[in-house]
Amino acid sequence: MTQTPDPVGTRGAVDLSTVTGAARSGPPGGAAPGGPGAAGAAPAGGPAAGPAGVPAGLVVEVTAANLQQALTRTVQVAGLLVLWASEHPQTRALVDTVAQVAARQQGKVLVLTADLSASPELLQAFQPLLTQAFGQPTVPATFGLLQGQPVPLFPGIADADQVQQAVDQLLQAAVQNGITGRVDLGPLPEGEEPAEEPVPPLHQAAYDAIDRGDLPAAAAAYEQALAENPQDEDARLGLAQVRLMERTSGVDLAAARSAAAADPSDIDAALMVADLDVLGGHVEDAFVRLVDLVRETAGEDRDRVRTHLIELFSVVGNDDERVRKGRTALMSALF
Repeated sequence: MTQTPDPVGTRGAVDLSTVTGAARSGPPGGAAPGGPGAAGAAPAGGPAAGPAGVPAGLVVEVTAANLQQALTRTVQVAGLLVLWASEHPQTRALVDTVAQVAARQQGKVLVLTADLSASPELLQAFQPLLTQAFGQPTVPATFGLLQGQPVPLFPGIADADQVQQAVDQLLQAAVQNGITGRVDLGPLPEGEEPAEEPVPPLHQAAYDAIDRGDLPAAAAAYEQALAENPQDEDARLGLAQVRLMERTSGVDLAAARSAAAADPSDIDAALMVADLDVLGGHVEDAFVRLVDLVRETAGEDRDRVRTHLIELFSVVGNDDERVRKGRTALMSALF
């Protein structure tokens, strides 16, 4: 049965920070009852074989080991995450359909696939996400990915037209958030011209560094781009996003929240939870937390919180309505 894709943003972003943590630690005792069964060993991470006509490198097989690195790639390139189960062969058809639609987007969309039958860690990690998004741990299911944040698109099988509709909406949201990178699909066929101007070399260096998980190198490339052109807003946005990924890499979400709850005056803990909230899609929660902290602090502490909040505005993007509201709230708190 096919399902009509939901427009991007109708359900809102959901939190992947708990997924990456659970995938790293593994399940406490095998597959949870009621979800897709787990069988076999986890597949090797890296590019996955797609259907005919799909360029190499466009589809990446996600494992517990490479999940965080794969999500990091969607800081600059819009992504599609397809969860399927090899013990239910009919779900593989969705992977092929999504890959074929993505192949027509000239590298604007990266496809991540996760076989939950082949990885108990991913099965355990993704079940709460599926329940949060769709009310039950249904497989197959498809999410959009923007800056590592998942947006539920549709559960179940969908045809090419329905997938194309969801991809169009995802790409519109990506442009609005400054996510305009492309997957490197190799040289174009002879006589074919690129649809857009080439990516500036330093931006490309940053994209390449993100792809290989080297966030310090990505930050350095963006810093150099800003040194050469202080008006380069794409580099400023990219640098803010990479710095957020660096700050939150390997952080235990539960421990961070516990520390902030135990001492509301702990600025370090509050800033970390705000970072994790933005990364997990809880943007308004992050802004409210820091605006309240601005009201409660003074001097250097207040300036530190204010500066951090402004950087998070840059991560989300100045055109976002939540940023406009956040800036208004910040002005009210300051004056």
